[in-house]
Amino acid sequence: MQGARELPGAIRMNMRAAAVATCLGVIFLLGAVPAQAQLRTVTYVSGVSSPTAFVQDPSAPTLQYVTEQRGVIRVIKDGVLQSTPFLNITSLVKCCSEQGLLGLAFPPNYGSSGRFFVNYTRAGDGRIVVARYRRSGNPLVADPQGFSLVWSTGEDSIRHPFSNHNAGCMNFGADGYLYISQGDGGSGGDPEGNAQNPNELLGKFLRIDINVPDSHPQGFVVPPGNAGLARPEIWSLGWRNPWRFSFDPPALGGTGAMLVADVGQDAYEEIDYEPAGRGGRNYGWNVREGAHPYPNGGTTTQPLVDPIYDYDHVTGRSITGGYVYRGSAIPALRGRYFFADYATRRVWSLALRVNGSGEASPAQQGDIADHTTELGGPTTLGGISAFGMDAVGELYIVSYSSGTILKIVGSFTPPAPPANLRIVR
Repeated sequence: MQGARELPGAIRMNMRAAAVATCLGVIFLLGAVPAQAQLRTVTYVSGVSSPTAFVQDPSAPTLQYVTEQRGVIRVIKDGVLQSTPFLNITSLVKCCSEQGLLGLAFPPNYGSSGRFFVNYTRAGDGRIVVARYRRSGNPLVADPQGFSLVWSTGEDSIRHPFSNHNAGCMNFGADGYLYISQGDGGSGGDPEGNAQNPNELLGKFLRIDINVPDSHPQGFVVPPGNAGLARPEIWSLGWRNPWRFSFDPPALGGTGAMLVADVGQDAYEEIDYEPAGRGGRNYGWNVREGAHPYPNGGTTTQPLVDPIYDYDHVTGRSITGGYVYRGSAIPALRGRYFFADYATRRVWSLALRVNGSGEASPAQQGDIADHTTELGGPTTLGGISAFGMDAVGELYIVSYSSGTILKIVGSFTPPAPPANLRIVR
């Protein structure tokens, strides 16, 4: 699904040391405590087929949803995987390799509106569809009738010339708008130059306002503050395959920043940090791969934004983005960003160095902690296609290869034996 691999190598970190520059001369190190928290995983649910996302219901803390690549959404209620699907659109979805049902997002007002959005590869032509659906009278089952959003191109789908780099992640920001990640259209090296082309929706982040009546012909309007390019939906550009991104949730004490893992081409995987509300940026592909010039890549006159961290293909070959931990069960890791590599089946966390203007500085030596072994090792973790966050900020790992959702928890410490016991007859 990501990069030059299908959803169906340790390794040394290539840390980029960098000078720390701030506007106010102050650095706030989020999650700076070394990760000595002794983590482990427990199985939350199993028996899911090729899961691609784990999404919390914003209206019900006990409900989560898992997307299956073939086109089915499963419901988890009170930690139990339900036998009846929430939605089955397998007849509409082209699967598999890097195509399929890739994204699911619930707006903040889902409890009252009942509307939600899916992102999938369309059967037949392989175009990208973002569609709106609605919950039925049964809150655990959706109405199967959907509506495909209509873009500024006048089409109800987005052309995708090759089968890979479909991106497909969607999330609602703190501003209430829907953000959508778009891969560059596939092949290798972005041969069409889509990521830097302002006339193309490919290789971009899109940002739209979906709070319109069901009768609206497009299904959305463009909010103010986008990049101002030829396609008004565009929020930022210069992306290769931003397979998973998330927002640091303000409701749980986060900054509202967007963190994006962009899958690399031949040499580097990268993590990008965008402070809340900072649209219009160019993240460099295919001029650069990570923070490094890309051979025979494109050109641009626009300033490029460096990643806060990248690693080479000795360390891993297909990054999977996660979340900033905002739970309470593991206080030592609060504020650290968790991510993984699909190919090497490893999990790390990153301390974020955020300055007074809200920008994050490049990672430094010591900011990265490797949690792979304590979380069970590569065999337990499997190929990680996504992470998830529940209503209270605890984190989950989506193991694509094993069809399992794993919950990250602190290590179990047995209680101390009671003192001064005596036998009472």
